[in-house]
Amino acid sequence: MLIDAHQHFWRYDPARLDWIESGMDVLMHDWLPVDLAEAMAETGIEATIAVQATGDEAETAFLMEQAAAEDWVAGVVGWVDLTTPDADDHVGHWQATGPLVGLRHQIEGDPARLDDTRFDAGVAAVQNRGLIYEVLVNRTQLDAAVAFCGRHDRHTLVLDHLAKPAITGDDAHFTAWQDAMRELAAMPHVVAKVSGLATEAQSSFDEPPDIDGIHRHLDTALELFGEDRLIFGSDWPVCQLAIGYGDWFALIDAWARAQGGEFHRKLLGANAIATYQLTL
Repeated sequence: MLIDAHQHFWRYDPARLDWIESGMDVLMHDWLPVDLAEAMAETGIEATIAVQATGDEAETAFLMEQAAAEDWVAGVVGWVDLTTPDADDHVGHWQATGPLVGLRHQIEGDPARLDDTRFDAGVAAVQNRGLIYEVLVNRTQLDAAVAFCGRHDRHTLVLDHLAKPAITGDDAHFTAWQDAMRELAAMPHVVAKVSGLATEAQSSFDEPPDIDGIHRHLDTALELFGEDRLIFGSDWPVCQLAIGYGDWFALIDAWARAQGGEFHRKLLGANAIATYQLTL
């Protein structure tokens, strides 16, 4: 079964989705299951995991509604304020409501969370419930992310977008990312998502992504994490800033097939099922 383990839905509200900036016009309207279903039909993707795009519990409720309406939305990575004393109660509520498979906070825009003891307690509660915590950081936060992941080893952590490397052709940037990823890969509870790379590989929104640079990072991720700890995601609709859904799938599909063995099956489905304990 082919699974897209990282996509978003939203009803566009510039106040809530304040990370959508000038130049991101393609994102400035509603993106709903009916829109994704068309793209999925062209690729053979059969199920997805819907991931939060903003930090409030109304977002979690909205994603749960989409999952209830579409049986191909196999899981939800939602949002709860994990710094509050009653965070565990909120997590438990959503876990009982629908197919909650994990939680996420947009740490890349709020890096202080990586050193917040209240947040640590909330992440521990998530892990104690057998849920995934997804780590959304960028290349400037990798040292703190390594320490964070080292502290939270009670359950699987999923590193989004290979930690958003700077795919610029700069060897110094690549080496710094590679060194940090080597530390993360040494932690057996850390899994990485092969997603979100196309937008990191373009110099501006009107330039095509650096495909060779993407392949360099993909090859390194496979070398470090191995075939059992990488998961495919599209990052739709955000990917459309750089590449179409079908083109991103085709790039990863071809790369995975070229590795041979069982890797294609694992990357594009089996690893997501195992990591998120999906019921399909």
